[in-house]
Amino acid sequence: MTTTRTSDTQTQAGSRSREFSRPANTNYKDVQDQGVDQPASTEVAQFWKENDLKVYGGSPPPFLSFEEAQLPRPIMDAIAKAGFTKPSVIQSQSWPAAMAKRDLIGVAKTGSGKTLGFLVPGFMYIQQQRVNPMQGPSLLTLAPTRELAMQIEVECQKFGLPLGIRSVCCYGGAPKGQQLMAMRQGCHVVIGTPGRINDFLESGQIQLHQVAYLVFDEADRMLDMGFEPQIRKIVRQVPPQRQTLFYTATWPKQVRALAYEFMRSPVQVEVGDINSLNANKDITQYVHVTRGPGEKQQMLMRIFQSLEAGTRTLVFTSTKRMADQLGMQLGRQIGSGVIHGDKDQREREAVLADFKSGRRPVMIATDVAARGIDVKECKAVINYDFPGNIEDYVHRIGRTGRAGAKGEAHTFMDGQKDGKYARALCEIMVKADQAIPGPIAQMAGLRSGTYRPYDERSALQPHPSGGMMTAQAAQMAATIPQAVNKPDECGDFKRGNCQRGARCNARFGSDRGDRGRDRDDDRGRRRSPDYDDYRRRSRSRDRRRRSRSRD
Repeated sequence: MTTTRTSDTQTQAGSRSREFSRPANTNYKDVQDQGVDQPASTEVAQFWKENDLKVYGGSPPPFLSFEEAQLPRPIMDAIAKAGFTKPSVIQSQSWPAAMAKRDLIGVAKTGSGKTLGFLVPGFMYIQQQRVNPMQGPSLLTLAPTRELAMQIEVECQKFGLPLGIRSVCCYGGAPKGQQLMAMRQGCHVVIGTPGRINDFLESGQIQLHQVAYLVFDEADRMLDMGFEPQIRKIVRQVPPQRQTLFYTATWPKQVRALAYEFMRSPVQVEVGDINSLNANKDITQYVHVTRGPGEKQQMLMRIFQSLEAGTRTLVFTSTKRMADQLGMQLGRQIGSGVIHGDKDQREREAVLADFKSGRRPVMIATDVAARGIDVKECKAVINYDFPGNIEDYVHRIGRTGRAGAKGEAHTFMDGQKDGKYARALCEIMVKADQAIPGPIAQMAGLRSGTYRPYDERSALQPHPSGGMMTAQAAQMAATIPQAVNKPDECGDFKRGNCQRGARCNARFGSDRGDRGRDRDDDRGRRRSPDYDDYRRRSRSRDRRRRSRSRD
């Protein structure tokens, strides 16, 4: 579409307005209001159903094989060498839309293949346009952390170099001179953190006027880290006629608002339930209740003894001090490296390289690396300290079980300190089809978050009307159909805390709300619903009479 303007000033203003004004035709809300796309064939419908895939915005049919995508031979050879036999779910559906030059929102769990999901269409564009790398990059990818940026560059070199595509990674903590020199020698792709890219823009050392393919990887994380001002400055330097792609593990309101401003008529691809936090089902989750540092260390060594020798294992701690302490302890026995915020970039890169090669099979890290490490060979994750929130738990364990591989995650929980996370943890595990350990189920049923002895009837399972309930409550629910068919009045039953079994006389599903009817008093006698109120009024009346008699 060609637009005519009468002056250069108007042209600049119009260009700027197209970057930040609401698109004339549609936005992500309008796309969802139109409803989910209808599958083009029975095969596509089956593919969407099997993979819990939702598509909005009129995307082309998915590529169910690499051959359907008609990728260049060098990329096909690199894919075969990497051991991939078919595209991942997010790749299958996002490649057709991206190759059709559509703006794209891809929401999928970590380790689902999002990186190749945006790199491969970008490579195809670069090959088709035959752009001059000396005039600046054509593909710009923004990532929240240096670790993630470096990992994207590794994938870019693996699949892009066979096509002659050159890339540069820009991030803080490393000398600017080397990064600038690499860009001046010519590059097709720039991968970087918003802070470092913005530094280069402010000093006039990088030009983005040729960027036609802009990618936000883990956009939710970038906003969480406060990069929105830098992102806006960068976008103002990119031509408005660009193609924009958002790839993220979650889809919160902040990211939606950013997409509303920066994207035009996007295709939205959702794998799984984007409105809830989900863990990868390929990861087997184990939770161990521990009491004190000594028991933690014993449990840690037992886990290492159960793993095969040389298994790539990532251990997470909450503090740098604990990471260093574990590093010294495990370094003497197993061979480990440590990365955290106080380590310089050279140390981090050396430790990560040793971990990937297997020279040091154990790496200890703080949350600084939780979403930036992508090592396919990582078979196990150990949460030595429970994270500060359940979102970080999902991101930590997501470092294993990547690209369709199997993994296991071990988490240490303190009954007193970490009990407040038990219910949220149980919900994550139930949705991932994981077995709930007895002590964790018991902690989830206690408001105080403390530990008490457990019996197998308190293991949690999904409630038919939503939430979770204990096995004992499920057995009782089978004899009370109304409690299953509609929300019940018993709060304990609904929350999965009910331990009364046949002794429970609550009226489930009652419209009168008479939850306390026919309860037993202390001597086993039946009492009326108003018994407690009657006793309180009687005691209050007696106190008033005694007060008057003394006067």
